[in-house]
Amino acid sequence: MANLERGRINQANGRLKLAKTGVSIVQKCDRLYLQATLPAKPESGKILPWQQQIALGIHANPAGISLAEKEARKLGFLLDSKTFDWSFYIDSPRLLPETIASLVEKFEESKRQTVSITTWKTDYARPFGVLPAGEPITLDTLLNAIAQTKPNTRQRRRFCLAFRQLAQFAGLEIDIDDSIGNYSPTRVLPRSLPTDEAIADCFARIENPQWQWVYGVIAAYGLRDHEAFFLDMSKFPIAQVLQGKTGYRQCWPLWPTWAEEWNLADIKRPNVTGMEHADFGARVCKFFARSPVNFRAYDLRHAWAIRAIRLGLDVSLAAKQMGHSLAVHSKTYHLALNEREQQRAYDQLLARSGEKV
Repeated sequence: MANLERGRINQANGRLKLAKTGVSIVQKCDRLYLQATLPAKPESGKILPWQQQIALGIHANPAGISLAEKEARKLGFLLDSKTFDWSFYIDSPRLLPETIASLVEKFEESKRQTVSITTWKTDYARPFGVLPAGEPITLDTLLNAIAQTKPNTRQRRRFCLAFRQLAQFAGLEIDIDDSIGNYSPTRVLPRSLPTDEAIADCFARIENPQWQWVYGVIAAYGLRDHEAFFLDMSKFPIAQVLQGKTGYRQCWPLWPTWAEEWNLADIKRPNVTGMEHADFGARVCKFFARSPVNFRAYDLRHAWAIRAIRLGLDVSLAAKQMGHSLAVHSKTYHLALNEREQQRAYDQLLARSGEKV
């Protein structure tokens, strides 16, 4: 028996002993068994309980040990509640390791209250979709799937993060820090974004009034691309995002003159449909690709955030308007925030010294 598996079994037995289950896990060759003081088997001719073993029919690997520990706790409960019945273990098929499909289903259930449907499909379902659904989860399976992705990409990072959570859920230890790479979606360089003049110029060059309106609300309110299709302007100049990646929120325009001059209160959405938020985002991306605009829709959103920083809007308020947590917002726009703080400190230093900039 490999030292790693031996250690896992010892750890599992330690937890079972601490929980006072009266059951332990033992290994014979490469298979796992449960051991406990059990009632006599039917037709054994014996009356008193004695120490016996139950064959689980599963291998001594991390997934099997995790499953064996669950079965040991179940057995302990049956013994304590006086509801143990040999027929379950004698007449029923041997236990099989849980499949990846079954594990993913349980994992999804645990995530249902904390992630949106869109996030689940993008960040979890896609990586899990490449795994062999009918096989038990193993570290080799996860690492091989990660190896199929290109290093230092969003896909590699997404696979690593999703697989790490799934492994932890299954009770497996996995070290993939070195595999994640150096891709970061949170590095926004202010100098790489379009200027306000360029944004206004592109608005004027868009001929289709409906797509011009979509462009305008994304630029003025810092929206995600799909959120333009779920907007209520009844509180103009405040825009209300009715649904999207992070649900309902209210946004104020930067600049307010854009909202007024571009007549954004008059909703002129293109007549497009979609089943999911990503479908509407794809429509926007397609428009940008064939329009006179030479930057991405998300550049308009990032430009709004940088504009808010330069105007001095409190970072927590800016994060709330963009549908970010404060931590995500600060990390995403760290360079711009840091630049503003340095400039503020420099200005204060000059003010104290009496010097002029």
